[in-house]
Amino acid sequence: MTSDNIKYTIDGIFTAKGQRQRINLDMGKIHDFIDINMPIEIIRGKQDGPTIFISSAIHGDEINGIEIIRRLLAFLTKTKISGTVITIPIVNVFGFSQHSRYLPDNRDLNRCFPGLKNGSPASQLAYKFMQEIVLKSDYGIDIHTGSSHRFNYPQIRTNIKNSTNLTLAKKFNAPVILNSNLRDGSLRSAVAQLKIPVLLYEAGERLRFDENSINIGLNGILQVMKKIKILKKAPKIEPCQIFLAKSSSWVRATQSGVFSALVKIGDKVNKDQVIGYICNQFGENRVPLQAHIDGLLIGLIMMPLVNKGDAIAHIATAKEQVARTEIYDLSPLGQD
Repeated sequence: MTSDNIKYTIDGIFTAKGQRQRINLDMGKIHDFIDINMPIEIIRGKQDGPTIFISSAIHGDEINGIEIIRRLLAFLTKTKISGTVITIPIVNVFGFSQHSRYLPDNRDLNRCFPGLKNGSPASQLAYKFMQEIVLKSDYGIDIHTGSSHRFNYPQIRTNIKNSTNLTLAKKFNAPVILNSNLRDGSLRSAVAQLKIPVLLYEAGERLRFDENSINIGLNGILQVMKKIKILKKAPKIEPCQIFLAKSSSWVRATQSGVFSALVKIGDKVNKDQVIGYICNQFGENRVPLQAHIDGLLIGLIMMPLVNKGDAIAHIATAKEQVARTEIYDLSPLGQD
């Protein structure tokens, strides 16, 4: 088989120019002998062009991307493309079936890339995804949501010092671009090491569809596909004012209790602004929670019952660095 044919062959199935097909990528069996398959849809244009993969649900309970990809595929039935689009709406099929972030071995798949052929179940899945999808792609977009009762404001996370990534991030037209360090074992880290431009889109919360997040995600993908010349045309959208964030950090609960927010996702906040209160079940011992920096609220807890130390509000700032204190953690919870 020629190298060109290998590039367009996934799990032994070849996709010819002008062909659109679905492939169930064999992921083996689980302990009850049920076959597990990762559903993939490939669209290959009649004209040559780049290959982009669009993945969702690496964390099995982050389902916003499934709807984004469904609408993307519906749109692509009505237009011609150049190059190849590989869509993977559910990467973590194990977690998805259990409404869980994790795999059956309790591992976070997004800490297992690039994986090992004969490693743990999570590592094997990551390895196969890299071999069958990533290594055959020129670009990638990975879709996530907030985790553990947290809602993420629509945002692109990428390395803004990489000019290609920054250009594509701006074209995506999400309201926030966050400069985000690579996490060991994440898909974004493994793809970046291969010098493949990749964007991570974060929006919404786990196990929920959010219409605004879905619309921004769909339009963003189409704008990127136009920029890299997979599409000749994309729907016209109104350019938004993009907040370019160089860093971010969380405000954490200073005591346990019931949290009441005074701000909403997407709000601009000022240092020392009261963003909410924590009190006991009788409304007593009311303690204000304050923003520690000027910035934009890009993540907010949706569960009002909190314990001391819980991540409450994620604030993005235009500053390079935020000073670490006892209650402010620089590590964004649920990143990638």
